[in-house]
Amino acid sequence: MKAWSWDRYGPPDVLALKDVGEPAIARDEVLVRVRAASVNPYDWRHVGADPKLVRLSVGLRRPKPGLVPGADLAGVVERVGDEVTGLRAGDEVFGEVRLGSFAEMVAVPQNRLAVKPARLTFEQAASVSMAAHTALQALRDVGRIAAGQRVLVNGASGGIGTFAVQLARTFGAEVTGVCSTRNVELVRSLGADDVVDYTRADFTARKGGYDLLIDIVGDRSLARLRRPLTSRGTLVIVGGIASGRGRLLGPAAQVFRGALASPFVRQRIGTVHWKPNSADLRLLAGLMEDGRLTPVIDRTYPFDQIPEALRYIERGHARGKVAITF
Repeated sequence: MKAWSWDRYGPPDVLALKDVGEPAIARDEVLVRVRAASVNPYDWRHVGADPKLVRLSVGLRRPKPGLVPGADLAGVVERVGDEVTGLRAGDEVFGEVRLGSFAEMVAVPQNRLAVKPARLTFEQAASVSMAAHTALQALRDVGRIAAGQRVLVNGASGGIGTFAVQLARTFGAEVTGVCSTRNVELVRSLGADDVVDYTRADFTARKGGYDLLIDIVGDRSLARLRRPLTSRGTLVIVGGIASGRGRLLGPAAQVFRGALASPFVRQRIGTVHWKPNSADLRLLAGLMEDGRLTPVIDRTYPFDQIPEALRYIERGHARGKVAITF
């Protein structure tokens, strides 16, 4: 089968399309023939070891041999391990792996898959898992969102942000999205009650009005991010698409700053520890079947142009997700 791999860290050009053997599956895994994937900042950060902290998991001096990048996927089950229940050959599924989805076939733990909603294309389904999981867990598990709250999403037009706006609305919140001028109408169409164009106004000047702030961009200090919150409001640090380029910790630096500051302020400061799981995938699938949640896809690239897709998303201006077709 064909798979993308890399033997040194660097820009997307270090990726090479190779012929490799079909992956073996463990007893609790499913072999999926990939029909679509999507790209995330997670992917280019691994390929480029940016931040350098990434090297601890994929190789200190160079990537470990045989690694394949990519997390999100949708496809068709080829076969299942002996301990797998509820899935069988021929099922259409979606989900994610830690690494490996930029290949024609991939072994996926059963607890990271769910049946694909019938109304979604493979490209749409492949655009869900990492971004929607992160948005859901930021709002529900860390942010403890409740109906009637006022929620602000900084980075509302990106992959995570487009899901966060829609999910906050399903929880019954009043949502404000922050984005650039060209994305104002998109964010409004997703259900945002208010949209702040950051090129024209500073959302951190809105003092004390929000119960929950989801920061996806990482381009403001903690002190400024706390300003729009009520005295008992919650700041959730998702990561930092715009922060930490070329540094040791990258966006994790903001996470550590939040953890250090949290005991000394009245407001809550939390961080999403992304936990993919099939239960949340099934919840998201139900929302998509009902039409309450829709993946936003900026553009689609063919499998043989994955480096170009990574270059595009690395620039940080994608509207929603970028999908890969096989």
